[in-house]
Amino acid sequence: MKYIVLLGDGMSDEPIAELGGKTPLQAAATPNMDRLARTGSIGLAATVPDGYHPGSDVANLSVFGYDPAECYSGRSPLEAASMGVELGSDDVAFRLNLVWLEAHYGKLYMGDFSAGHITTEEAKQLIETLQKELGGDEFNFYPGVSYRHLMVWKNGLDQFEFTPPHDITTYSIEDHLPKGEGSDILMSLTNAAQMVLAHHPVNYQRAERNELPANSIWLWGHGRKPQLETYQQRFGLTGSVISAVDLIKGIGMIAGLDIIDVPGATGYIDTNYRGKGEYAVKSLKEKDFIYVHVEAPDEAAHGGLLQEKIKAIEDFDRDVVGTIIESLPNIGDCRILITPDHPTPVAKRTHTSDPVPYVLFDSTVEQRSSAEGYSEEEAKRCGNIVPGHQLLPMLLNH
Repeated sequence: MKYIVLLGDGMSDEPIAELGGKTPLQAAATPNMDRLARTGSIGLAATVPDGYHPGSDVANLSVFGYDPAECYSGRSPLEAASMGVELGSDDVAFRLNLVWLEAHYGKLYMGDFSAGHITTEEAKQLIETLQKELGGDEFNFYPGVSYRHLMVWKNGLDQFEFTPPHDITTYSIEDHLPKGEGSDILMSLTNAAQMVLAHHPVNYQRAERNELPANSIWLWGHGRKPQLETYQQRFGLTGSVISAVDLIKGIGMIAGLDIIDVPGATGYIDTNYRGKGEYAVKSLKEKDFIYVHVEAPDEAAHGGLLQEKIKAIEDFDRDVVGTIIESLPNIGDCRILITPDHPTPVAKRTHTSDPVPYVLFDSTVEQRSSAEGYSEEEAKRCGNIVPGHQLLPMLLNH
């Protein structure tokens, strides 16, 4: 038996007047997910425990089968694992976004949490310069992908309150600066980084092309090194993870899963959907389990881009889910879980904690659910709400 998780990040949403009261998931053409919903089981999963911020870290830990209430220690330590950065017991890792802050009437606003989706190569040059100018014994900077990077504070403090930058797009940053003991140190570091970035050749070149400069860093998602049982220890499974996002890769690495890098996978709406599906099928020839993560719907929703989100959902259905369905004769007996990690409503441009619709399909069982298709409304009508970390055990024992 093979086990497959297909996750469309942020696919779930809320009814939108522009769509006649439908959600993007209802409005999108998703024949493959609809088919699995009709021939499998459908319901809602609470992937974000009460009291936790609805971040992709918490939600994906749940879908991977880990209870965040028992193991969550922060987002950045998971990303550090993916980037090959070994954390000491006294180290604190921070997510570092390269952002564009816009000055307006004497205040600074979060103009773009991704600095115009800066390229990985450009960002690498900026992070390397920050390491050269500001890194050393206490703080160290590590390049990641596009706008997503890592900073580690050796022997650092960890009692902070941060605001994710994508939660405050177009808002003043004044009320969202770091809070807690040591926040003054982080603000001084941020100010120093702004001075370095202001005169960097990469930003001069971006400005000449009328592209947004990465004129600041934004620190958040901190934490210390987590401890997780591997899939081999917990379930006796071998497996792989496909994602363009360091966070998801990091969870996979700590879980003892192989990481597959797919050419053209960008973590954005132009990602190589088909390639992810094809590499997943190939991996299942040797492995028991595959976790395929697609960031595109979430990125579109953070940007408030309704049509792009619908397109990303349709591309996910056609080229990821569709590729798996086409390959079922070659894959053999399998069970498939399809789910978002959390909702990302286009109107709100940020994550919410609402339960998400999931589908469980077993190729060895002939059944027909009462669902007419795959959507939030159908999941609510046809199923109960289960804790998110129970989805994986349900997949294994469906």
